Order: sequence, then structure tokens, then C-alpha cells
Amino acid sequence: MDKQNLSSLIWSTADDVLRGMFKPSEYGRIILPFVVLRRLDCVLEPQKDKAYKLYEKYKKELKDFNQVIQSQLNLPFFNVSKFDLLGIKSDPNNVHKNFNNYIQGFSKNVLNIIENFQIDPLITKLNKNKKLYLLIDKFTEFDLHPDKIDNHMMGSVYEELLRKFSEISNEESGDHFTPRDIVKLLVSLVFGGDKEKLKGEDKIRSVYDPCCGTGGMLTIGKEWIKENVNKKLKVELFGQELNDITYAICKSDFLMSDENPENIKGPLSSLSDDQYPDRKFDYMITNPPFGVSWKSEEDYINQEAKDMKGRFSVGTPRVSDGSLLFLQHLISKMESKTSKIGIVFNGSPLFTGDAGSGESNIRKWILSNDLLETIVQLPDKMFFNTSISTYIWILTNNKSKNRKDKVQLIDGSNLGSPMKKNLGEKSIYINDENIDYLNNIYLDFKEDKNCKIFDNNFFGYTKVTVEQPLIENGTIKKDKKGNTKPDIKKREYEKIPLSEDIDDYYNREVKPFLNNSWIDKSKNKIGYEINFSKYFYKFKKRRTLKEISDEIKLLDLQISKLSTSTINE
Repeated sequence: MDKQNLSSLIWSTADDVLRGMFKPSEYGRIILPFVVLRRLDCVLEPQKDKAYKLYEKYKKELKDFNQVIQSQLNLPFFNVSKFDLLGIKSDPNNVHKNFNNYIQGFSKNVLNIIENFQIDPLITKLNKNKKLYLLIDKFTEFDLHPDKIDNHMMGSVYEELLRKFSEISNEESGDHFTPRDIVKLLVSLVFGGDKEKLKGEDKIRSVYDPCCGTGGMLTIGKEWIKENVNKKLKVELFGQELNDITYAICKSDFLMSDENPENIKGPLSSLSDDQYPDRKFDYMITNPPFGVSWKSEEDYINQEAKDMKGRFSVGTPRVSDGSLLFLQHLISKMESKTSKIGIVFNGSPLFTGDAGSGESNIRKWILSNDLLETIVQLPDKMFFNTSISTYIWILTNNKSKNRKDKVQLIDGSNLGSPMKKNLGEKSIYINDENIDYLNNIYLDFKEDKNCKIFDNNFFGYTKVTVEQPLIENGTIKKDKKGNTKPDIKKREYEKIPLSEDIDDYYNREVKPFLNNSWIDKSKNKIGYEINFSKYFYKFKKRRTLKEISDEIKLLDLQISKLSTSTINE
């Protein structure tokens, strides 16, 4: 059974129980924790009796029996209740009481996860309506043991359920997870160019995601390294997540996949409550939410921006879009001369903000420090919640010699394949062949129809203010001393590339058309923008007037024939 069929079966099975008692928009908060509980049960079932016996043995001897039981079971988690979901079914008259006993029997690390689901009031409502037993009965029909449903597929099931939940709730499903084809492309770009650095035994590399959602990007990144570079490399995964449900899912998934769940922090914002303030990472991969306001964190971020050593000291973007804050956060966590970042953005961070704005200053800082390596434009309609253009940025503080002071732009906008069935707004995906094609363009670092390479300062410009005097009755108005009156009749602006001399540009492009104008150099501002579509613009030849005229005549003739035919009938 594939991920969509399994997620649909789980959803429809739960719908049979929940319909009429809960709104469909509330289903996710019930279904998702029960999926996690059932999967935990499937893993624990072989040692269920042993766990209960150990608990009975040590509960009076030790205040904290967690470590003893954990070590003897050789599992990172356990449940010492005599009940599991199957056991609760055997006593229909005490379902609510036994369910609570079952929940309290979990080890501390699982209890932390369950608390974030906030299911107590939902369980009470289910029990009151005599539906708790029925829901438990339905979920015990699913075998979610990792031997049957591996972690990769389980992650996809979680994400598919989240997508359904978000669609019905009218929430942003893209805030919770990134389509797997985009993740595969991103990790191949980030890790594919570092194969030599990832080879060898006894090496450890850290990978961090500050908006980790259900953890899919982290686990896929690790899988990619193991499958394509080095099976023996030790890869440590770290993340932080704001949403309580996705945080809980990520931690539970780490528990069952030999990852360290303590490396997942939350549910807290990595911008205003960074849980790794002093930690640096080798690799960072993320898809921060597009165009989301940081108004609720404004005071904290603006305060940190005043600190010259703070993450946001070079500038802050407009409050309506915090995308570039996440990039600044990642840059602050780069290891000295050894780190790489892969981040997914919409078009806003490329060009939003005029010279002197926070966004422009952030771009200036990134390019001036030679951190930006590559940007790849993706096809439209790649995400579940938006059809807008999106981009993958690759940054590093350890560029190869031939990439120094250069930026590579790759146009992959025409490389999407249509999906058999749309998933929300997503109707296009990138197949493995095109992922390889884009990765090869990136590695080859040669210009072609889909690849442009520019010097860093190509994206910089000086915004100059062109002033013109006040003119009355065809003459320049002057003051009593004979000086040109300072009142300005007209003010214009020019963006002059940094590669151009300002005076030469003015004398060539402005002075011949505005003879009495001048540049107020005190108002000059340096700006940076990346006008991606301009660099890959393909000229389309316009039709001639004769071609248009001939087409109109032909249409008139066709209309005339249709009219005559109608009259004759």
C-alpha cells in the first residue's frame, strides 16, 4: 500500500467515527496522535509484558526507574502500563480509565511528545459520546510497525495527513512540510558538491533545520548521504520546530528511527527563542514559511538587531515577511570556513526592498562576504499551498577557487513534469532525471541556456537622485543672489550598476535628455537585487501589422460566411 492509499484509509476510517461529533478541521488533532500511539504500540508489543514486569519489580525500589527499564529493554522508550490499545479493547466498560493509565505508563520522553498533542479534552469528548472505544478499535486494525511501514513511508503518511488536515482547515500545509521531490533536489545540491568532504571513516557531520516540521528534510538528507556518498559517515541531525503537532510527530519519529529525539527542540520559534544559541553546524537545510509576518517577535528581533554581534545586525526585512531572518539565523551558525546552507524561498528575498532597505542591506552583506554560491529557480505549481515561483539558494563559506566572488544562477523553471493527480496547488513535480540534470549543471559550473554566472558586484547598484530646477515661463527660477532656486520641480532616480562610473553614466544616459539636471551625491545609496527573470528573458518576436491585419480579414470572412449560411437556412 502506498502513502496516499494508507493515509486515505486512516482518514476515512477515523471519519466514520468522528463525523458529526467533530468538525473535519478538528480531525487532525485526533488522527495524528492516534497514528503515533499505534506505531509506538507496534514497536513495543514484543516486549510489552517484560516492561510491565520490570516496572512491578523496580517501582518501589527506585524513584526513577526509567533508565533501568530502558537499558534492559534496549529501546529508547517504553510503556509500563499493563494496557496497550489492543488491551484497552478487552475491557469496554473502563475504556477511559484504562486509556489514561496507558498514557501515563509511557516513558518521560514519550509523555513529552503526547503533551504537545493536547488530546485530553478531545479524549474526554470522545468518551462522553461513547466513541473512544470505537476509535481505538479502528486504529488497532492498522499494522504500523517499522518492518511493515518504514520511516521514510511513515514520514510521507504523516505529511499526507497533515496536507489533508491543512486543506480542510484552510491552513498553510506548506508551513508543515516540503514536497519530497523538492527535498531530494535540495539535498543533492547541498551534499552532492561536497562528496570529497563527506568521504572517509570516523567522520561526524551535523545537519540542522530551524523549521524542521515533521523532520522529513533532515531524514531524507541523511539517507541521501548514506546512499550516495558514505554509508559509514556518522550524521547527527538537529532541529527546532514551532508548531506543537509537527514537533511532536518529529520527536516520535526520531524515537523510532535510532535518532536522538533530544536534538529536536520546541515547540518554539528559532528566531526569538533559539535553542542552539552557541552551536555551529556543518550543514543547514530548511524551507521557512513564505511571506509570514514576524510581528509577534518584533520586539525581540529588533533588540537583537542593535547588537553588532547579533544575528540581525546588518538589517531586518519588512515585518510582513521574515524569510531573510531565517537565512541570517543560519549564517550565524556556520562553522568557520566549513559550512553549507540550502534554503527554499519564494521570489521576495531576491528583489524586495529598495536601496538602503533591510532586505537590500542583507543581500549586500551576503554578496559582499561571498557567501551566495547558487540559486536554482524551480517550476511553478510545485507546492501544496501555492503556485508561485520558488527558488533554492545554496550558500557556503568555503567556495572552491573557481567559484570565488561569483554567483551561479540556474533556470529550472521549465523542467517540471505533470502529476497524474493534483495535490492541492501542486500539479508539477521534478522527476529524478531532471534532478540529476540540475545537479550536473550545478557541479559543471559552465554557462549554457539554463545557467548564467555573474560576479558578485553585478547585482549591486548605486541609486542616484537626479534633481532638476524649478522653471517658470521657460527660464530657470533664481533667488535674489542669482543662484538657482533650491525648490525642485522634478526629481528622478537612476539605478547605476556598480561596475559603471556614476559620472560617465550620467553624462551618457541622463544629461543629454535633462540638460539642466544634476546628481545630489549626498543622497546616493548602494543597493543589491537579483532580477532572476531578466537574466533568462527570452525574446519573443512580435507579429507584424500585416500578419495581424491578414488574420482580422480572415476572421471577417469566416464570420460573413457563417452569417450567410444562417440566413439561407
